[in-house]
Amino acid sequence: MEMAAEPVIMAFGASSVIFKIRHRLRGFLHFVNLNYVKLGLIYTTISAVILHLEWVLLTVASRFSIQLVIGFASAAVALVLLIVYYLNRPPPIYLVDFTCYKPRDEHKISKEGFVEITQCAGVFTDESIDFQNKIVKRSGLGDETYSPPGVQARPPRLSMVEARMEAEAAMFHCLDVLFETTGVDPRRDVRIVIVNCSLFSPTPSLASMIVNRYRMREDVKSFNLGGMGCSAGLISVDLAKNLLRANPDSCAVVLSTENMTLNWYFGNERSMLIANCIFRMGGAALLLSNRRADAARAKYRLVHSLRTHKGTDDGSYKCVYQREDSGGKVGVSIAKELMAVAGDALKTHITTLGPLVLPLSEQLRFVAAQVGKRVLRLRGAHRRLYIPDFRRAFEHFCVHAGGRAVLDATEKSLWLSAAEMEASRSVLHRFGNTSSSSVWYELAYAEAKGGVRRGDRVWQIGYGSGFKCVSAVWRAVRDVPEAGGGRCNPWVDCVDSYPVKPCATGPNT
Repeated sequence: MEMAAEPVIMAFGASSVIFKIRHRLRGFLHFVNLNYVKLGLIYTTISAVILHLEWVLLTVASRFSIQLVIGFASAAVALVLLIVYYLNRPPPIYLVDFTCYKPRDEHKISKEGFVEITQCAGVFTDESIDFQNKIVKRSGLGDETYSPPGVQARPPRLSMVEARMEAEAAMFHCLDVLFETTGVDPRRDVRIVIVNCSLFSPTPSLASMIVNRYRMREDVKSFNLGGMGCSAGLISVDLAKNLLRANPDSCAVVLSTENMTLNWYFGNERSMLIANCIFRMGGAALLLSNRRADAARAKYRLVHSLRTHKGTDDGSYKCVYQREDSGGKVGVSIAKELMAVAGDALKTHITTLGPLVLPLSEQLRFVAAQVGKRVLRLRGAHRRLYIPDFRRAFEHFCVHAGGRAVLDATEKSLWLSAAEMEASRSVLHRFGNTSSSSVWYELAYAEAKGGVRRGDRVWQIGYGSGFKCVSAVWRAVRDVPEAGGGRCNPWVDCVDSYPVKPCATGPNT
């Protein structure tokens, strides 16, 4: 009798443990942020599973040994925890589609046309004109980039009206094509709007301009990011990810652009003239969604988004800085230490990103190099930090086209080949530095070349004032056809001309 009763007594003990787990789960599920209908369904399902497991335990305990009962109880607890994880995991974030702004042909400006503008402005010294001429020829820009009509006019028309016209042209063109291509109704479907533009912040905001234009719903969540530099586009993606996780079954629109009309520098300080030479018109809009219905038609799934901020260091903080020169002219100063600052930010960034994306073999090599440098102090270990081979983690690289020197430094730091930097250099040549939208022109280039296949991994890298290094990692969920969707892709009529020959971009900086 005593031997027969022991398994039953132990089973009741296991049952009491499961009862406590059920009680804890009930408190946990009420704590998490779920709507009441879903909460009730989840709790009912888990309670039914646990009650069934209790009955099975009692039945098994009356016939088999206590070791089997304990093993079965452990498996039951693991199953319950797996159910809780599955029901509360964050929903996947999909990039349904995106579009890039391609201005009209009358907005094109060649390198010679740019020099002519500086000569006709009447405010630049001969030394400043010569300096800008050298920069634009060495920057990697081609002869078909775009500049706003207010800047190209003689005399320039630098007014709020012209700035609004520039912003509306970029934003509304991108969004019109995006909504038409995806079939999304902005009045009903869009619940989140995020706009980033660093240097132009009118009232009402650019986000409000979009809400007004498309008559969006009254409970739409709108955000307007300013002053965050060229990395703001990927920061907006990170923000959209967090908002979508808190708002199930929703769509988010992210609009990235920059505005040149009111930010053209009319002084003679060299560090502030560089921005005139490399920045051009551009913009991109993307539709992000966590709706199950969009999973089948989406292009990409967001795998990781990561930010590194070096703003605690004064040198990093001031390397890209908007200020007044000695004559009171406002401009953005780009310090000569920019390459060193960007390299330091990238090194810190990949140390955090590497373990998330690299294969185990590369991670072990990196750890071994760190141990050799810091612990064993091997000869020569201090001379060169081991850089993991990120080509084993990604098929496509979209490095912010900030300038030829930026791309050269990134290529060298990550040991990338010319083919892997092709998209970035082609965007710089064809469109110039379009600030936060440049990484989307680069992904559009990869699509137009027909190189994106299901399962491919994409790494977008953005640099921005502050100083920040930001990444977004995507995985293609389907094959993307050449041209990537027609009107959405700005490369459809010129991709066959790329990549350009190295000599076409002029000497290196």
